[in-house]
Amino acid sequence: MKDFSRTASSELPTHFGHFRLVHYNSADLEGVALVRGTPSGDGVLCRIHSECMTGEVFGSLRCDCRPQLELAQERLSREDEGVIVYLRQEGRGIGLGNKIRAYALQDQGRDTVQANIELGFAADERNYELAAAILRDLGITSVRLMTNNPEKLKGLSEAGIKVDEQVPHWAGASSHSEAYLETKRRRMGHITESPIKAGNATTSEEDKAS
Repeated sequence: MKDFSRTASSELPTHFGHFRLVHYNSADLEGVALVRGTPSGDGVLCRIHSECMTGEVFGSLRCDCRPQLELAQERLSREDEGVIVYLRQEGRGIGLGNKIRAYALQDQGRDTVQANIELGFAADERNYELAAAILRDLGITSVRLMTNNPEKLKGLSEAGIKVDEQVPHWAGASSHSEAYLETKRRRMGHITESPIKAGNATTSEEDKAS
């Protein structure tokens, strides 16, 4: 990857336990690894997560980004080892300004896919080359990937990181996010057990046992 570098690292105590925070830059993108324990090799529990200022900073209920991020941290705290790769790909890669423009179109009745296309973008503009480079730098060769998104499985595999297992990562819906999440299930192929309904969530066997 062009101009890829690890630039800084520090300890990070959180509500979910102790992590190590590692910053990376490339020519096109910035990201961090939130590392629990000393993961390496095969079968590492992993979440690839894209920045969402509206959800994670301002508490927007239009999406499930913050609950998914917090669920990933919680799962890693129980596992004692794993990594969250956090990429600065706001709005599925279209940027913050265009994301807000897409929100305005959704307010007029478009779904999330229609809004992106009307603005001249694909439904999902993200790539996972930086995520794969970060995982390789950490010595990770394959992952158990916490995601519902088949394109993320495909993108990470194409970038050279083997996905041993897709771990369902459904954090639930609210009345504000129900239609958005149903569009991702119906139009973008996100993996859920049934149509999205507010207050419902699919749970992995691992979580049922905990």
